[in-house]
This record gives sequence, C-alpha cells and structure tokens, in this order.
Amino acid sequence: MIPSLLTRHFGFDRLRPGQEAVISRLLAGKSAAAIFPTGAGKSLCYQLPALALPHLTLVISPLIALMHDQLAFLKSKGIAAASLDSSLTAEESRRVMQQTSDGQLKILMISVERLKNERFRRFIAGVPISMLVVDEAHCISEWGHNFRPDYLKLPSHRRELAIPQVLLLTATATPAVMADMQAKFGIDKEDLVVTGFYRSNLDLAVVPLPPEARDEWLIAEILKEPAAPTIVYVTLQHSAQQCAERLQRAGIRACAYHAGLDSDVRSRIQHDFMAGKQDCIVATIAFGMGIDKADIRRVIHYDLPKSIENYSQEIGRAGRDGLPSRCVVLANRAQLPVLENFVYGDTPDRSAILALLRTVQQSGSEWEFGLLRLSNDTNIRQLPLKTLLVYLEMEGVIAPAYSYFAEYRFKFVLDKGEILARFNPERRQFLEQLFACAPQARSWCTMDFEALWQGYQGERHRAAAALDYLQQQGWIELESKQMTEVYRVLRQDLAIEPLAARLHDLFTQKEQSELARLQALLAFFTSTRCLSHELASYFADQQAPTHCGHCSVCRGEIANLPVLPSQPLPNEHGLRAWCDPFVALGKSQDPRVLTRFLCGIATPLSTRVKAKNLAGFGQLATHPFADVLTAVSRAYPAIF
Repeated sequence: MIPSLLTRHFGFDRLRPGQEAVISRLLAGKSAAAIFPTGAGKSLCYQLPALALPHLTLVISPLIALMHDQLAFLKSKGIAAASLDSSLTAEESRRVMQQTSDGQLKILMISVERLKNERFRRFIAGVPISMLVVDEAHCISEWGHNFRPDYLKLPSHRRELAIPQVLLLTATATPAVMADMQAKFGIDKEDLVVTGFYRSNLDLAVVPLPPEARDEWLIAEILKEPAAPTIVYVTLQHSAQQCAERLQRAGIRACAYHAGLDSDVRSRIQHDFMAGKQDCIVATIAFGMGIDKADIRRVIHYDLPKSIENYSQEIGRAGRDGLPSRCVVLANRAQLPVLENFVYGDTPDRSAILALLRTVQQSGSEWEFGLLRLSNDTNIRQLPLKTLLVYLEMEGVIAPAYSYFAEYRFKFVLDKGEILARFNPERRQFLEQLFACAPQARSWCTMDFEALWQGYQGERHRAAAALDYLQQQGWIELESKQMTEVYRVLRQDLAIEPLAARLHDLFTQKEQSELARLQALLAFFTSTRCLSHELASYFADQQAPTHCGHCSVCRGEIANLPVLPSQPLPNEHGLRAWCDPFVALGKSQDPRVLTRFLCGIATPLSTRVKAKNLAGFGQLATHPFADVLTAVSRAYPAIF
C-alpha cells in the first residue's frame, strides 16, 4: 500500500529514513511519535497515512504560515485538505466547515487555540476523526524549550473526541521531553521513532566577536556571495530593522522580518525570499516555520539563539537540498542579559499569585474571566498566567467547565422573513425570539443572551447553536469575540499563603531551568569537542561522528568568550530617581517589579501605566538582572 500511495500521490519512489517506520505503525492502527531533525520530512508521515485512513485527519499546527505552506503542497498533489485560521473570510470558513461536515476533506489543519472555541468544539464533535496529528509536539512538555499550556489539554481533547490514533511530530526533543510526550499521549516506547540529527552538509562555526564588530564581519561575509540565500537571526525587532538597513546600504538585497510588521507585509517578504527576489532576510524567530526553501546557503546568528533547541531548529533550515551550507554564530556574552530578561519577565511575583488566589477564593462555585483582563489585573503575562491555571488544575483547585464568546453579532445575508419561513412553527418561534433579542445597528445585530433568558427563558447554548447553524447555511454572517473562560471552583477553603508559596516555587524552578538552558547554550558554543557531535548528543543521537571535519572546533577554532567586566550600577539616589515615578504610577515597591522596569522588561503593569515613556525604563537592560535586583532591594528595603 505504501509504495502505491507514495508514487501515485506524491511522485516519490522511496521514503527517507524513519518515514517508513512511522507510516507502517500508523497504517497498522498504532499511535506513534516522530523525532526528526528540521527538514527531514516529518509532514509526509501524516500526509500519506491520511489518504489510507477512513475518516478525517485533524492536524494541530503552530503557525498559519506553516499551515499554508503545507496546504499548498497538498493541493498541488490533488489531496483534499484545508485549514481553519484567522486569515479566512467568514464565507471561506463556512465553506471549509461544510466540506468537513460532508466528509470531503482528508486533512484539516487548525491551531491549538481553536479547540478553546465553543463553536468549533461543538462542530468538530460531530465529525468522525481517524487521527490527531500534533506538530511541534514538544510544546506539551514543561521541560521543553517552547512550552505552551494549551497543548497540555490535547490528550483530554483526544479522549473527548474519541480519536483512535495520534501522531506526534517534533524536531527538538531531548530525552526528558520525549518521555514526557510519550507519557501524556500513551505512546509505547517502541513506537517512538528517532532519526539521526547529524547533517554532513552543514558547516557549524562559532565566531567570537564583540558586539560592535558584528556589522563589519556580516557585511564582508555576505558580500562574498551576495546572491546566496541567507537568513540572519536577531533577538529584537528593532535590531532586525537596523541590521537590514545597514546591509541595504552595503548594496545587499536584504529585508527585515518580525512580528511587529503587518501580516500582509510579512507574507510579501516571505514570498519574495522564496521566489529569489530577496537574497537576505534579517529576522527574529518569527521567521522560519513553514519555510521550505531548499537552497538556503547561510544561517547566521547575529545574536545568540534562545537555546540549543532553537539553534538546532534554525540551522535546520539551511541546505535542505543536501549541498554545503554555512551556519555561523557571532557569539559574545554581552547578549546574555537580554536573553535572561525574557526568562525573568515570565516569572510571576508571589504577590501576584496571591492576588489571583484571592480572586478564585472570592468567586464562589464558578469563576468567569477574560484572560487579557485577568492578566492586567494580576500583572502576570498571559503565557505564565495560562501555565498557572494549569497548575491550579493539577492542584485540584479548579476545573475547566467551558468557554464562550461574550459577544456574538451577526448580519443577515438572506432576508429575515425568508429564514424564518424555512423552519417548523416551534423552531420558527425560537428564532423570532432570538432575533427580537438582537438589536440591529445599521447592518449588524448584537445578541443579548440575558434578554433572551429573561424574556423567553431561551438558553444561551441553544441560541449559539442556532446561530452556528444559520452561519453554516450561509444565511447570516456571524462574528464572535471576547473569549470568556469559565472554571468550576473545587476548593474554596484554600490556605492561599502556602499554596502561593508552592506555586511560586514551581515558577522559580522553571526560571532556573531556563537560565540553565542558556548556560548549556554557552557551554555548547565554547565546547572543545566537535560541534556536530555535541549537538547530536544533546538530542540523544549517538551515531554522529566524533570528529566531523566541518565545524570550527574540528578546524582548531575553539571559541573563547571573555567574561564580561562588571558594570557599575547607579547609587541608591540614582535608582530612586528612575524608579519613583514608576512607583507613583504602579503603586508597587516590589523589587522584582522595579527591576523589570529598569531592565526594560514589559509587563501588564508597565504597559498599563505607559512605563516606556518614563526615563528609567530599560536604563539597565544590558546589566545582569540579578545584579540590578540586589541593588534595587537595597534601595527599597521597606517591603521586607
């Protein structure tokens, strides 16, 4: 079966290493995990079985760009596939959902966040699904480099939807993360397929350079082969803009790419790079997922990557055609405080966790909130806030009940009377009541669920289902927003002080784990052993040669990164001059809150009080966070 499907649909005459092992397991009715390096053909591991399985294959994919790239490939092969994502119009979404309901699609791609959508969950529960595919599956592990709390719910979604098989895909899983993935999805160890991470065509080099010397080196390097497709990775958005402008002034066809650009601009830049109209992209990590350009000849890290996992993923975009490609890191320790600040910014303060627990305690048996508002109220960033909610679930304090959109609005595509005439008297009466409780402003009608209940005892879930149905038929255009989460509160007699301390300890451990990951990165770049072998070993691949002959260490160029000289900090008077205006606005003297302000780490509180407009914001961004925290704690001792 495999050779026939492979040749007929994909035009290939053989599979790559690892692909056949994974596909055979899936076609035998098993679940599996594929741990392949970037560019090794993970996608085919679900695309081919999806053609043989009887029902829909549901793919969880992390980025719209990645979905669209894979969809373009599938459609070019005549395979019925689609995505539901935010780039679609209402009519396009309706058409995809209709095709899914009718069984016309073999593959449907969604983001993990779509499973939080009550309308989508209600819809997909009625669709037979053969297989769940989780791309970037390492995101389910707290010990992975890109933990996403919403991924933790995927095993329960799988059970609720009664999906018989699952396939996990990732390029960056350490042994601990692999074990975590297996345990959460119940995958047998023999069904975990790991291929080698060593790539003989990649030349890995670490070039120690002080920050001010990087531009001259970069321009000289790129001008050696100005037309060679190149990605230059930076950490910050403004660095991408500045670096791209310098390259342009040197006559290089370069362009900046980062999350701060409009999506249509990013799409155009990506298209131009793929088509060869741009030679060099200077990008944050927002660029790369879904980029299947085979002839990228250089990947240069202008700034240090965030982790060894990120580094592996990013250099994996080079040389997919098998031809020699160069991967260079311009390394120095001066970049470390910026990376550390990302870590420190995600650790919630103990006082913030206490505030959250008090909110839970006072909410009664049911707790309802919008994530953005809760983030602002507690001064906890949204990602760690989601993680905190998961921890509270694991503690048995709360349990997710459901989520809903606080606001539904619609406009008529078909005349209201014509819609009503299509239903029997009982359903027609309910729709009349629903329409009566949706006052119209110009063309849009806003649904008032409270009025529907008070006036007619019309239930919210029935009204939402009715609106979904009308949307699916194409009779109305429906919009929903302001996602509201509802949790059941299982324990209101909380001893919140010790619980807050325990939860804060968990985040502190995670913080230390992330900081250790940065130290591992530095140890890797300053290694005295073959870089190719060290990288493969990190991902439990013991098959790589101990001396590759094509890395800077094998050439005798061991990177020495001098320790940074300690930078003087302002005295207490100077620190207070910067911090006092922020204290007046933010009403907090917590040393960690003030240290984030001085280090330029944005938080919900700093955003709310427009701290970026204050003179002290980011003044100590190049200093180690721990040093600033010590100084601030001396300047503001009153809270101890």
